[in-house]
Amino acid sequence: MRRSKRAEQRRTALVAGGAGFLGSHLCEALLHDGYRVICVDNFLTGRMENISSLVGQARFRLIEQDVCTPLELGEPVDRVFNLACAASPPRYQADPIHTTRTCVIGTLNLLELAAGNGARFLQASTSEVYGDPEQHPQREDYVGHVNCTGPRACYDEGKRAAETLCFDYLRAEMADIRVARIFNTYGPRMDPADGRIVSNLVMQAIEKRPLTIFGDGRQTRSFCYVTDLVEGLRRLMDVDPNPRQPVNLGNPGEFSILELARLVRELTGTRSPVKFLPLPEDDPRRRRPDIGRAKALLGWSPEVPLRQGLLQTIVYFSGMDDLAIAPVTAIDRAGGGKLQNLQL
Repeated sequence: MRRSKRAEQRRTALVAGGAGFLGSHLCEALLHDGYRVICVDNFLTGRMENISSLVGQARFRLIEQDVCTPLELGEPVDRVFNLACAASPPRYQADPIHTTRTCVIGTLNLLELAAGNGARFLQASTSEVYGDPEQHPQREDYVGHVNCTGPRACYDEGKRAAETLCFDYLRAEMADIRVARIFNTYGPRMDPADGRIVSNLVMQAIEKRPLTIFGDGRQTRSFCYVTDLVEGLRRLMDVDPNPRQPVNLGNPGEFSILELARLVRELTGTRSPVKFLPLPEDDPRRRRPDIGRAKALLGWSPEVPLRQGLLQTIVYFSGMDDLAIAPVTAIDRAGGGKLQNLQL
């Protein structure tokens, strides 16, 4: 896709959550595009090692701050990417009030920053706005099936509220906003202790631990490699005219968790057994994006197949100095998991 003229000029982009998994890859891509990049992160889930190669570069500035506090930059910005929020269920449920505040107050602060600078604004929303969907695959016009009082609501409803704010600013012509609904993404720089399915299975396989699967493993997900996802974000920010509607970004390939575990076992060569645990409340049974809108408006579709992306992820995790597995969850401590030498 040809970049817009505005994207071809030397500009300044702010990336909230820039030290996180997605954010750090986005910061690198923007620097490569010629942007000056301001990375904002409170390091609750972001990691300094993700951006260590960027710190000290002339066009990279790091601000350690929570987005719930208004930013005083002292310089103009042209692009604002809001990726600031814990994205894994164990992390966002650990402090649900802060999660909701980040989604609502943090987004409001960044929208005000964008409005004051006349900057474009991209909101990193999520497939979680669809909840446990009754439509499959999920199109952007599907309003969702969400439990607004459940343990995941801090994130699901927080992101829905953030989308509301974004489109209110757009309708009021206060800011040029774009909303990406991001589906499961994986790749290097995932936190091995974040409790997400890909990082859990890969780390458990590397350490020859039992592979933990919640439920019967027949629930499905779609897995998008991080470089594909970042390219989608860049295209959505740059595209003219403004789509004025949310855009799904994800890989439409659909795999059961059992299929994912089988592939991880094959690629790592582990003989680890599988441990089945009770399915958490409100965990979606099926998740797959309809990316027709992204194809039509952005000319975007993912290119990295799951096998290739998992190999890169395994290589990354295998090379880490600290291979600590995700911490034991409350459901692990409570017991009830069934351990089997399952032939996947």
